[in-house]
Amino acid sequence: MRKKVISLFATTFLAVGVLAACGSSDTGTSEGVNDSGVARETVTLKLAENQPEDYPTTIGAKEFARLVEEKTDGRYKIEVYAGGQLGDERSVIEQLQLGTIDLTRVNAIPLSEFSDDIGVLAMPYLFEDEDQKWDILNGEIGQDLLETFEGSSLVGLSFYDSGERSFYNTQRPVTTPEDIAGLQIRVQQSDLAIDIINSLGASATPMEYGEVYSALQTGVIDGAENNFPSYFTSNHFEVAKYFTVNGYQGVPEILLSSEKLWNELSAEDQEIFREAALESVSVQREAWANLVEEAQKAVVENGSELVEIDDLTPWREAVQPVYDKYGEQFAEWLDRINNN
Repeated sequence: MRKKVISLFATTFLAVGVLAACGSSDTGTSEGVNDSGVARETVTLKLAENQPEDYPTTIGAKEFARLVEEKTDGRYKIEVYAGGQLGDERSVIEQLQLGTIDLTRVNAIPLSEFSDDIGVLAMPYLFEDEDQKWDILNGEIGQDLLETFEGSSLVGLSFYDSGERSFYNTQRPVTTPEDIAGLQIRVQQSDLAIDIINSLGASATPMEYGEVYSALQTGVIDGAENNFPSYFTSNHFEVAKYFTVNGYQGVPEILLSSEKLWNELSAEDQEIFREAALESVSVQREAWANLVEEAQKAVVENGSELVEIDDLTPWREAVQPVYDKYGEQFAEWLDRINNN
């Protein structure tokens, strides 16, 4: 298992720059009284979130903060800094490793740099359905995956919903892998992402996200892939009307603590933080479901055609070469998921 800790020298300058704008990085303390009138110290922690205040992951983070404060009788207070106030995902991860930020929420994809095992969550059609997915992520297998960050100065607490990625294109309704064959589909710069698209008979075209709208509009590419909210907020629905609802990939978000903070918590408080993280998942998922519903309604009202897929079997069969290539790397996790 490969673990990686960001260079202290390189990240110190990042941390200093951010902290100069945000104030001291030290954990703050203040005094107050509990419900019984007994004096107690309050430790204030920072949680970095790069999404807006009303985004589902921010809503989840705020619920986590509320639960921690409630369960510790106010001994810990978590301030959620939304909208990227403390930096982008990369710099926040580095600050978390240094301990200059206490907590954050990050997508699992960039975290595969610190845990090879977490990459299994990017495999196509990994789960049978949403119920199985969240039973696994909130259960023993999910907890074991979070523990694979050991040695990276990161501590995984829980998974948050980031939706299911599906395909959309400018050319035609796509109901089978044969329909997508030959189309130029934009993907992220990732060997796995490229292999998935190519296994379906399409042509994977790595491209920066900001270039996708223009590329769809001008015919440089025929399609792309993402979840409903991103399809809507990026305005890709304006130029790519055919959206195939087949949820081929559903990489989750991860709520993380710095190892520095974690080691300062008592065993009892560590349990409280984990419990609060897990309990906040239902609130975050509800907020995500509401956002998906709103986005889906909006794109349909604007003329998009949603192609529902009842049987994913042909799609699962088409991506078998991906499992042949990466299966050995993730063998332990795939066996556990399939046998769950």
